[in-house]
Amino acid sequence: MTKISRRTALTAALAATVAAQFPLAAVAQDAPAVEVKDFTLGSADAKVKITEYASFTCPHCAHFHATNWAKLKAEYIDTGKVQFTYREVYFDRYGLWAAMIARCGGEMKYFGISDMLFDTQAEWTAGETPQQVVENLKKIGRTAGLDDAQMDACMKDKATAEALVAMYQKNFEADGVEGTPTLFINGAKYGNMGWDELKAAIDAELAK
Repeated sequence: MTKISRRTALTAALAATVAAQFPLAAVAQDAPAVEVKDFTLGSADAKVKITEYASFTCPHCAHFHATNWAKLKAEYIDTGKVQFTYREVYFDRYGLWAAMIARCGGEMKYFGISDMLFDTQAEWTAGETPQQVVENLKKIGRTAGLDDAQMDACMKDKATAEALVAMYQKNFEADGVEGTPTLFINGAKYGNMGWDELKAAIDAELAK
């Protein structure tokens, strides 16, 4: 499990470094606050609610995704047994940029882009410069059907970046998250786990 540290410093640093090669648009002091949200899959009536805290740059999260996600989605989310919410954690600016690309496609494309970000994490994070990482992220976005103008606008959106970082800090402090991945299954907190343990935890909730 990847541990979270230097929370306050990270908040300021992330909000200040939204884009590598893009000039940030100024945010007017009287501008309305940007509303951001978590993305959710599955029935609102599902008996089991799962919230996952994860970072797109966390290797443990990528492994959790590779070993658990397809089965969780097919067996529990798509069948209406589980409602799943993903909460982004930003350890670094690359994780924030990845989230902004995923969100750039809107709710319809978010989880598809998230899949690609986790599946190719080792490749897109391997850029030698921030500009190369941004270009790697844009390649993923293009694969998902986003165009460069659309992605540039998303990456320049300082107000949204600041709102995302603020939401992230508020959520992980409120829930006492100390590392990633962290899951809450009907409110009970779990750390990183394999499929058998995850399945057992879900089935125990369904049996209640």
